[in-house]
Amino acid sequence: MADDDVNGATSAAEGEIPADIAERIEAVREKSGFVPNVFTGLAERPELFRAFFHFHDLVMDRDTQALSKADRELIVVATSAANSCTYCVVAHGAILRIRDKDPEIADLVSVDPAKAPLDDRRRAIVDYSLRLARTPEDVGPDDAEALRTVGLTDDDIWDVVSIVGFFGLSNRLAHAFDMRPNPEFFLMGRTPR
Repeated sequence: MADDDVNGATSAAEGEIPADIAERIEAVREKSGFVPNVFTGLAERPELFRAFFHFHDLVMDRDTQALSKADRELIVVATSAANSCTYCVVAHGAILRIRDKDPEIADLVSVDPAKAPLDDRRRAIVDYSLRLARTPEDVGPDDAEALRTVGLTDDDIWDVVSIVGFFGLSNRLAHAFDMRPNPEFFLMGRTPR
């Protein structure tokens, strides 16, 4: 007999996924042609799945004047590389390549961000994100001034901090459960369509 979660839904491990989660997974499959492993991994914990993707959507599905969706993926790639998270570097590297229309940027940032060809705005964003990911205890409110100088608002700065923090969580989940990137991610955004 399957264990029931707090809402009475049977766990995904038993083959039954709550309707709202199944719907989201199917929408991703229709859009991308496959289901990223993070979706199937988290589907085993419905409440965590909902909370995880709700927070993801809050910080990643926005486009502001100073912080585009591509910039947000750049933060994910830099953060995930700092945390040695293969799953997130590969998966979000694919999304970054597509959003930036640049087949090289994700690899350059993940391998050697200091040498990646970034403009001053993106350099400030990546440098701040890396400091926060690597040595959070050394980062304080005054460090955000570098982001304001390149045009980010306080709302954008909240998003940068939230993305770094959220993907710290995501990276740790991927490590702990040995989440592997889907093969499709390795090819996405490598050649122009």
